This record gives sequence, structure tokens and C-alpha cells, in this order.
Amino acid sequence: MSKSGKSFLRLLFATAVAIALLFIIPPAFAASVNPCPQGMVMIPAGTFTMGSDNSGFLEERSAFDVTVSSFCIDKYEVTNAQFTVFVKATGYVTVAERPLSKEQFSNLPDEQRLPGSLVFEMAKPGAKQLSWWHWKTGANWQHPFGPESAIAGKENYPVVHIAYEDAVAYARWAGKSLPSEAQWEYAARGGLDGATYTWGDRYSEKKANTWQGIFPFFNTKSDGYVGIAPVGSFPPNGYGLYDMAGNVWELTSDLFGVGHDHKNHSVDPRGPELSFDPNKPTENILHTIKGGSYLCATNYCSRFRPAARESQAPDTGTGHIGFRLVKSLNQVQPITN
Repeated sequence: MSKSGKSFLRLLFATAVAIALLFIIPPAFAASVNPCPQGMVMIPAGTFTMGSDNSGFLEERSAFDVTVSSFCIDKYEVTNAQFTVFVKATGYVTVAERPLSKEQFSNLPDEQRLPGSLVFEMAKPGAKQLSWWHWKTGANWQHPFGPESAIAGKENYPVVHIAYEDAVAYARWAGKSLPSEAQWEYAARGGLDGATYTWGDRYSEKKANTWQGIFPFFNTKSDGYVGIAPVGSFPPNGYGLYDMAGNVWELTSDLFGVGHDHKNHSVDPRGPELSFDPNKPTENILHTIKGGSYLCATNYCSRFRPAARESQAPDTGTGHIGFRLVKSLNQVQPITN
């Protein structure tokens, strides 16, 4: 056979093998051929038990099986550095950097409507409930503890003092979106369906940035941090995602409702059309936040679990709430050589 004939046969054989592999290639490997954008992880479609009937928290009931389609999610919480790029590119001003509306807060004097946000301060023995939160004029994402503080040297820390509309504005600019609660919880579980924590069933102070000691009076810092930690400071979960427990609470797109009854056996379920939290009866709009924060302790909150959830008003930021984003696979552009 001529040299050209042998070359043709080799080419024909290679083509046949390539075609055959398209039919036997494992899904996980196929996903790596069309990966998520840099900094994101692909979460495979699946069914999991959402919520918990064993935690003692009414808002986590009832636990139902729900199915989630494949999607991409940020490996880390959005950082100060990333948010800085967004602000420089767009000139965006966060909610905490704007004065309170005179129409909405007509009962407040001008000095109490100055821009600011809620800052945590260690409580003294005998302190009243939630007295450790203080409105701080000048507190915002660039000045997390007030005007005298800064984020220089903390570029790799999660951005905080972010209200819901701030996160949505960043997401639109980035071509992504906030995760639904179902997407967030499914990703947080890391494949450990039914486990109490993102890493298993036994609490470990070395697995997440949480509060050790008696909240809110003293923190033993046995996990290495008193406050927020840089993203990725603790081990990832089974999907390679960092800080899905503790560090900072994370916003989701879902409105908050008590329980999960409306999600029963749903595919890609969303939150209720109207929000309500019996603990905040005067709030008309509340979004669900997930994951707990560095302020969650075993004696208080203990919401550093995938099933845990809380409500958050959209017009308020705090020093322990941030976010990460998702992207649907049909929005992902395949890589071409």
C-alpha cells in the first residue's frame, strides 16, 4: 500500500474512534470538554432532599425531594477585588452609600438618614437581644466597620454590606445571576445528600469559619479567625466549592417563606410569589439568605448548615452578608481552539 493510502487509513481510523467516543464518553468527562467560565464549577443535575425535619427550625420544614438541572456556580464568594472592578467599570453606588429616602423614612431627622449600614460589635454580659448590631454612618463595602476602616489588604475577602439590588446589579454586569435557594442548597451539600453539614454529620471548627465560644460575648478563635476570613481559607466541599458554610451569609434570588411545601417534587423550584417571616411581620419583601456566617455559633444561630435559611430585607446590608453567582449551561460559550 502506498504511503498516502496508509495515511488515509490512519485518518479514517482516528475519525471512527473519535465518533465512537462521543457515545461512550462519561458525562463528567464530557462536562470538562465544555467547562464553566473561569472561577466557576459545574454542578451536575440531580435530585436531593431540600430542607430538614430534624433541626428544630420551623422554616426548614418540610423536607422534600427536588430536582435541579445542571448549572455553573462561583467557586468562591464574590470578593472585594471583584466588586472593585465592577464599581470602577460602572460607577455603581451601593445602597449603603446612599442616604435613606426622605419619603420612605420621613420620621427620621436628616442626620439619621445619612448613608450607612449595620455593624457587629461584641456584646457585654446581660446585653439585650440583637443589641450587638449598630447602625454605623459611613459603613459600606469599602469601609466595613465605618469611615475609619478600609479594605486595603483585604482584596481576597468576601465583599459585604451588599443589599439585594447591589448583588443583582453586579450579576447583570457579570452576565450571571443570583442562585435560587434550591441551586444554592444543592451545591452546598456537595453530593452529601441528607448530611447535617457540608462535610458530614459532625460539627468541626476546622471545616468552616464559625463562632467558637459563647456568642455574642467571647470568641475563642480556635478556627483561626475572629471575623471574616479570606475566601478559600477552609476546605472545599465535595463539589470543590469554598465557604458554603460560615464566613458570610449568601443572598439568593428566592423570596422567603416558612417551609418548603411549595417546592414538593418540583424541578428547579423557586421561592414563593409573596414573602413572609413571622419574626418580621412588618417587612413586605424578604429574600432568603443561606449558609450562616462567622457570627453563627453552636449556642446561637447554628445555621452553618445547607438546610438552614434566614430572611433578609432587600434594602439593608450588614457586615456579614455577601453573595456568589450562578450561570445556566445554555449561557456558557463552549471553548474553541
